[in-house]
Amino acid sequence: MSKVIKIKRGLDIKLVGSAQKELTELPKSKFYAIKPSDFPGVTPKVITKVGEEVKAGTPLFYDKYNPEVMFTSPVSGKLSEIVRGERRRILEFVVETNDKDEYETFKQADPKGLSREEIKENILKSGAWAFIRQRPFAIIAKPSETPRDIFITSFDSAPLAANIDFVVKDDFDAFQTGVDALVKLTDGKVYLGIKAEELTTPFKNTKNVEITEFKGPHPAGNVGIQINKVKPVNKGEVVWTLSAADVIIIGRLFKTGKFDAKRIIALAGSEVKNPQYYQALLGAPIADFVKDNLKTTDGDIRIISGNVLTGEKVSEKDYLGFYENVITVIPEGNKPEFMGWAKLGRDKFSISRTFFSWLNPNKERVIDTKLHGGERAYIVTGEMEKVFPMDIFPMQLLKAIHIKDLDLMEELGIYEIAEEDFALCEVINTSKIEIQKNIREGFEFAIKELG
Repeated sequence: MSKVIKIKRGLDIKLVGSAQKELTELPKSKFYAIKPSDFPGVTPKVITKVGEEVKAGTPLFYDKYNPEVMFTSPVSGKLSEIVRGERRRILEFVVETNDKDEYETFKQADPKGLSREEIKENILKSGAWAFIRQRPFAIIAKPSETPRDIFITSFDSAPLAANIDFVVKDDFDAFQTGVDALVKLTDGKVYLGIKAEELTTPFKNTKNVEITEFKGPHPAGNVGIQINKVKPVNKGEVVWTLSAADVIIIGRLFKTGKFDAKRIIALAGSEVKNPQYYQALLGAPIADFVKDNLKTTDGDIRIISGNVLTGEKVSEKDYLGFYENVITVIPEGNKPEFMGWAKLGRDKFSISRTFFSWLNPNKERVIDTKLHGGERAYIVTGEMEKVFPMDIFPMQLLKAIHIKDLDLMEELGIYEIAEEDFALCEVINTSKIEIQKNIREGFEFAIKELG
């Protein structure tokens, strides 16, 4: 029987607009894009030149500091453009599709019969290695290292997040094949975190993993929280992490010998007419999802690639993020509210009892992007600890990052965390500081200092 861990500290933010369990397959778009900015720490080096023909699985670029790590095209066609920004920084590799649906050929075999090196080589060549990330520093895993353990999370507890059980229900065989491959990549265990009390979840039938059930509010679904509660990361240790949705793509690679980049994406939020699920390819245009499905298009909405806590603000002209399985649309909140300060606030979100909304905590609300205040100095109030379930002092760690004290950062747990673990702290923090951005800056400083 699996172990059940209860998360007590955290916060469920209930929003209007959950995706209904209806699945529509999007027609193939004319353009798809892979964005290097989705991969922190990666310096892209171009392999394919503009105008060259590509197949699904053809390498577009590699990481300068880890040349084995390839990033491949999700579709067949030709590389139509390499979009650059300031100082010629590469922003996007845009592929124009054709009607051929051609795939590069990789090893098609049962991972149980392959060696560790054969499995690693297959994942690296296909471009699926980018799905494997590591702690510390929440970056793409280094192929040269062997992880202590591998952690997979099978649910997302963020507001309006995709239901991973629905995403995986027709692909469980591919998920199990992906797990069988990952088992060969570590001398330790593969841990699978599932949501407690989900009686119908297919993940309970997963083989070759150690299953742990998690119960409690967000961020219970974050893989970092699950690591902290099951087997924390110590200095000098490396663990690898994946989402169940990404394991499916690795599993398809071994079942079919192709880099099949299809995934199921939730379109959610209060400003969506018909919130539902779509089957699409990695790097699909945002416009394909939201076309004719928004309540307004007059600039009073915010489209987010990802969830409302960690996602990136995008426009209809942009492309879906590499790791995202939800697009969220909420009000922008760019209009003043008449006498907002004097109202009872029955529909206002607050973690405290500032407004009368605390009388109905389970009500789904429409929340916009207003900050309700400006940036100011950190104040030690103990508010972060209420929503941060790790055995770490969040405020002290953030201050250590601010003063760039690496020894103090190590003592306070810099190796265990990722930006997403501090997302709730950023929401409820009265200082209005971009905490997740500061966490990434701390990672970059630590990586540079440690060489």
